[in-house]
Amino acid sequence: MSMKSVNRDELGHFLAKELQVNYFRDYCPNGLQVEGRDTIKHIVSGVTANLALLEKAVELQADAVLVHHGYFWRGEDMRVIGQKHRRLKLLLKHDISLFAYHLPLDGHAELGNNIGLARCLGLLPDGRFGENDLGWLGRADNVQLNTMADLALHVELKLGRKPLLIGDPATPLGRIAWCTGAAQNMLDQAIAAGASVYLSGEISEPTVHLARESGVAYLACGHHATERFGVQSLGNFIAAQLGIQHSFVDIDNPV
Repeated sequence: MSMKSVNRDELGHFLAKELQVNYFRDYCPNGLQVEGRDTIKHIVSGVTANLALLEKAVELQADAVLVHHGYFWRGEDMRVIGQKHRRLKLLLKHDISLFAYHLPLDGHAELGNNIGLARCLGLLPDGRFGENDLGWLGRADNVQLNTMADLALHVELKLGRKPLLIGDPATPLGRIAWCTGAAQNMLDQAIAAGASVYLSGEISEPTVHLARESGVAYLACGHHATERFGVQSLGNFIAAQLGIQHSFVDIDNPV
């Protein structure tokens, strides 16, 4: 490794160790998903490896792309056709590597999505729950946040997206649980952990009923909105540690 470039495979080993990828049982391969040129001087990060992000990486003359949502998900169509073909073709044509880190980037204590969301909202973590400790627990470090309605407005102002609140807005705010992205299925675990409200990115039909029946409020804050933190932090960490250039590109997504 030099101060201004890094070997592709050495970067992969560096990130695997930092993110402890072998600790997680995930739905996709974590690490290098598409192999590009050997030497990386400029890495572009984004939440999802969609075509718009890849085109921007080409425009910025990036050597590698770093994302939270990559490819090759468990159960997906294995054929390289349609949009998957277009995306892979663009990466291969320009010899750009794709690095993707899913659950390891959610759970990291300093660089992850969950700690990033906590810092953004002013939440003080004091516990973890769920498989791989992906769920987080804590309290709001803000005396003005007294009710669920206060928290919902605070989330809207900080994330730039109005969350969907399921529950009584006037309910006093107690212990807060959160897990970014599509983690609505962890609501029952948040309830068992003693939370008064659970924040995540998405919501499904059964989630509404469980929140209502349990009395534990649910805030659907946006999948993309809650997961913009990890890749930015990781990209900045790479740049600081290895001396290469990092650019974050935010391709907006209302979900």
